[in-house]
Amino acid sequence: MAQTIAHSLFTEFDISLFQAGKHYRLYEKFGAHLITKDGVEGTYFSVWAPSAKSVAVIGDFNFWLEGEHHLNVRWDGSGIWEGFIPGVKKGSIYKYKIRNSNNDITTEKADPFARRCEHPPKTASVVWQDDYDWKDKKWMKNRKKNNALDAPFSVYEVHLGSWKKQIEENRFLSYQELAEDLVNYVDEMNFTHVEFMPIMEYPYDPSWGYQLTGYFAPTSRFGYPDEFKFLVDKFHEKGIGVLLDWVPSHFPSDDHGLGFFDGSHLYEHPDRRKGYHQDWKSLIFNYGRNEIKAFLISNAIFWLDQYHADGLRVDAVASMLFLDYSREEGQWEPNEFGGRENLEAISFIKDMNAAVYESFPDVQTIAEESTSFPQVSRPIYDGGLGFGMKWMMGWMHDTLDYFAKEPIYRKHHQNELTFSLNYAFTENFMLPLSHDEVVYGKKAIVDKMPGDEWQKFGNLRLLYSFMFTHPGAKLLFQGGEFGQTSEWNFNGSLDWHLLDYKVHKGAQTLVKDLNKLYKEQAALHQKQFSPEGFEWIDHGDHENSIMSYIRKGNNEKDNIIIVLNLTPIPRENYRIGVPKAGTLNEVFNSDDEKYNGTGNFKNENPTTSIKEWNGRENSVELNLPPLGMIAFKYQ
Repeated sequence: MAQTIAHSLFTEFDISLFQAGKHYRLYEKFGAHLITKDGVEGTYFSVWAPSAKSVAVIGDFNFWLEGEHHLNVRWDGSGIWEGFIPGVKKGSIYKYKIRNSNNDITTEKADPFARRCEHPPKTASVVWQDDYDWKDKKWMKNRKKNNALDAPFSVYEVHLGSWKKQIEENRFLSYQELAEDLVNYVDEMNFTHVEFMPIMEYPYDPSWGYQLTGYFAPTSRFGYPDEFKFLVDKFHEKGIGVLLDWVPSHFPSDDHGLGFFDGSHLYEHPDRRKGYHQDWKSLIFNYGRNEIKAFLISNAIFWLDQYHADGLRVDAVASMLFLDYSREEGQWEPNEFGGRENLEAISFIKDMNAAVYESFPDVQTIAEESTSFPQVSRPIYDGGLGFGMKWMMGWMHDTLDYFAKEPIYRKHHQNELTFSLNYAFTENFMLPLSHDEVVYGKKAIVDKMPGDEWQKFGNLRLLYSFMFTHPGAKLLFQGGEFGQTSEWNFNGSLDWHLLDYKVHKGAQTLVKDLNKLYKEQAALHQKQFSPEGFEWIDHGDHENSIMSYIRKGNNEKDNIIIVLNLTPIPRENYRIGVPKAGTLNEVFNSDDEKYNGTGNFKNENPTTSIKEWNGRENSVELNLPPLGMIAFKYQ
């Protein structure tokens, strides 16, 4: 029998922090670590399995035999099993075989802290270590400015497997190929950030990555861990931030995963009312267990530390906050105060955000949270959850509902479009047009629009123009930028051939220019989360379906006047009140010919007159294009 040598990377202080739920770099201790002990090279393994009677490491180095390499349980009651196995090298494939206290052998388990996993459908862990030489020192030094709440924050959401495919070979692009194609595209389109749908290892493609089993390993579908670091590095080289979708809300019950890990409910809550998600048929973490909190927070820190991620978009926060989320009467139990809030999950969220911002004050955590839970993106010391931003789901639903209506009926529904400004500054909101809006029969964004082709794309241009001039950060899912006409297919590729057509090329050019406008015009981002950054001119012209407003920066000279005509009827000599006398300069027109608009309704330096309008002493007459947005600054 081969020998497992006693060895530990844990100190007593590590153990006390772990048990208190305060050890946030557990990845430095748990898992498989290549070390040299007494001059002998090999791998140190450690795993948490407190209900196990024995734990063995099985792999390609011992013919997958259980009796070869048993780990030793620590004497301190921590439930940690560990040991050093000589000769186990980088690239070795392994699992843990765990015998529980009833002598029943559980399913062979992948390492929860594995840095690399086998390519699905294979499920074993891989001993891995890389010494990647990062080249992003300049980005890291300056990213506080790029990630700030008063900076432009425009996100391109990407599913790596379906953004583009290698057609001839019918395969995914690799991390290295994406480091050229995707990086150059996002840069060309002027987005400030990219967001990857989950890239942590997952077994099932139709889950889109939201059912994770390898929390510490980038998926092997596209290459090696160091190649994913290379992809992040290349984005940073172009001055583009990288956000990662992170899923601490639930996990799948696959045999090799975290479920029933050591023969007990170790990672999942033992009460099925808190531990099982009915919608997703998945398990829910036990947020009240200190070791689980430490596991999850360590995972958040890991991606920021080891992979230089610039932020985490936290998935399904609403499902964590409420005990009755998607549950009927009798399927949930109130908290100790009789309420529906999950107090343990709320405590975990606060601890996570506090730990992230303490270690990485220059990143952003972003909550996908769909309820009216208060102060999601407010500081913990002020009673908030501590996120940097929150998705503005109300804006998304109301806006898409409005744009789906035939223009003739819009005058009855203008309040749907203006309502978001009643609460726009209660949170640091990000406006999302995400993957969730283009699946399951919801249709592509452009196909939600009414009318013939010209009107559909006119509406699309107007929608994006409204989005980019509305307060808040922005997020657009892949394909939306050029008017992808089919729903998103995770197993296919975007229809890049559509760019051969003027309507699609025009939409793409519009998004490119809107990103540029958002970045270059201070009034569109400096006060995007403050009521001081927005002022209505007129939101009450329902009859003509026209609205106008001012976006404000730190300096009055930066202010921008925005006018939207939400019908296909052009309006010439349309008067609006303006803040002061002067001559205006048109800085954007969504009806420009280069966007496949008419190009017929331009405003050549209109001059104000002393004529009271909209409650203002000065006013100006403008030509409003059909289904168009125009933006002006004072000369």
